[in-house]
Amino acid sequence: MTKTAATTKTALMGKPVLTNKTALMATACAALLLGACGPATPDVEEPAEVDHAALISTTDLGRRIETLSGDDFMGRAPGTQGGQMTLDYLSAEMEAAGLAPMGENGTYFQTVRLSEATLSPDSTLRIEGGGGDVLLDVDASQHDNAVFWTKKTAAEHRLDDSELVFVGYGTVAPEFGWNDYAGLDVTGKTVVMLVNDPGFATKDDALFGGDAMTYYGRWTYKFEEAGRQGADAAIVIHQTEPASYPWEVVSGSWTGPQLDVVRTDGGADRTVMEGWIDEDTARRLFGAAGLDFDTLAVEASTQGFEPVAMGDLTLDAALDQQVATVESANVIGGVRGTVRPDEYVLYMAHWDHLGNNGVGEDHIYNGAVDNATGTAAIIEIGEAFVEAGAPERTALFMAVTAEESGLLGSAYYAANPLYPLENTVAGVNIDAVLPVGETKDMTVIGFGSSELEDRLGDILALRDMRIEPDTNASAGYFYRSDHISLAKRGVPMLYADGGTDHVTKGTAYGEDFAAEYTELRYHKPADEYDNSWDLSGIKQVTEILFELGYDLADSEDWPNWYDGNEFRALRDEQRSGME
Repeated sequence: MTKTAATTKTALMGKPVLTNKTALMATACAALLLGACGPATPDVEEPAEVDHAALISTTDLGRRIETLSGDDFMGRAPGTQGGQMTLDYLSAEMEAAGLAPMGENGTYFQTVRLSEATLSPDSTLRIEGGGGDVLLDVDASQHDNAVFWTKKTAAEHRLDDSELVFVGYGTVAPEFGWNDYAGLDVTGKTVVMLVNDPGFATKDDALFGGDAMTYYGRWTYKFEEAGRQGADAAIVIHQTEPASYPWEVVSGSWTGPQLDVVRTDGGADRTVMEGWIDEDTARRLFGAAGLDFDTLAVEASTQGFEPVAMGDLTLDAALDQQVATVESANVIGGVRGTVRPDEYVLYMAHWDHLGNNGVGEDHIYNGAVDNATGTAAIIEIGEAFVEAGAPERTALFMAVTAEESGLLGSAYYAANPLYPLENTVAGVNIDAVLPVGETKDMTVIGFGSSELEDRLGDILALRDMRIEPDTNASAGYFYRSDHISLAKRGVPMLYADGGTDHVTKGTAYGEDFAAEYTELRYHKPADEYDNSWDLSGIKQVTEILFELGYDLADSEDWPNWYDGNEFRALRDEQRSGME
């Protein structure tokens, strides 16, 4: 990174530089007021072509990824010693990169208060059949086939003889004419439901999003809806294909202390108990109730499905927990704009991971790919902005907390923005870039959403690269990362990732690489940094997203959501009268 700020800025802006010789000639001719000098040919230095590779350092990316995912940081769980170490490290790195503190009170931090709930190990979940047969009996230390928790903040909760009812996908979607709770009073009952949504099961493009998951397919929505319906408890059935991840991701994510927003109402709008069961357990329960799981799963994906009581099955639960309030933070640095400093281009990545669960030989969830990569990238991009010279608009670089607990840090910022969302031009989210190496493509999650994709496409074309839509749209990744918190508030957001078409090894190699990561490393202790990583692809993605954001920050453009996008009307209203 040896380019001077002035030289690089000039090249990026495409503005010629007048040499001292040129300036002297112009002054002399003006003073003579004669034609002796003639129409001198300006001695103009041609703008140098920008070498973006020189602005993005592979060494710095690798150093930051390795540090953030090291055992010393203990899995970067918010509210822990490792979490505090992460905050200290990120603020120091932002300062060293030349980013101005853009948090609260002249600091790099926006304080985020979280509720931390820890279930007692002897908390229990028990399901019995009509004859008193015990079909499931687990405590909070067992995660082989069931996990459970509560979003209510009281210390003790009890459920007795709560009747089980299968409610299909647990969805109420008026725009699709769909209501799985129609005609059903679930007060005092436990609702059991499938993951994803009916479109995935049928592959019918006219049903919800077809193979692409909608927000109705997310577990977060399902638990919220069960609470709105007044159920006692809510259980989601895990199936690997529609969930897009194995059971170990569920059990690993719901182990140990659980973070949530601070609920001023004590969680009054949530069920007493929320949880998951694996598919084998579900089949056993349905069989004990005299129901055929496969038949009901098919019926649940058809219009007009009606809930089905699960025989005489009942649930008992005893949940005892300790609840504390912990402080974490979003970390925000920036480069202030030179012309329109009150307009903002945002980069974001989540810094947190799953921490240290204290179980097994390797019990630290290091989160090297997820998301030390994205966190390292936004700092590196911020440093590139500094070296390139401040653009016309302000650029913000935000590392958010508690993504793994439900996008809490980004949701907090969206609800309490330090910089007006109506003046936030657009944002780029970087989350979990695989070390697959350089590719001929980039993946856009939620492809077909906004005009940011057009800008990205132009940059890729100059590199003989292309955009590829997310090949696993059924996983609902567009609703599973922090950009959605701002998208739901109207701000156009791009969630782009590395591609799969490796420059020499082809698409099959890239797809196998991604599948291996999902199966063996995603949300597991095995997500660790290795010096053998090929960082060239991470560097490639970082360069491209730097170009995208710098170009936008140095323009007057206001890219919008595409016509017909679910967030377009919100953005139009947000910007109404401001241009």
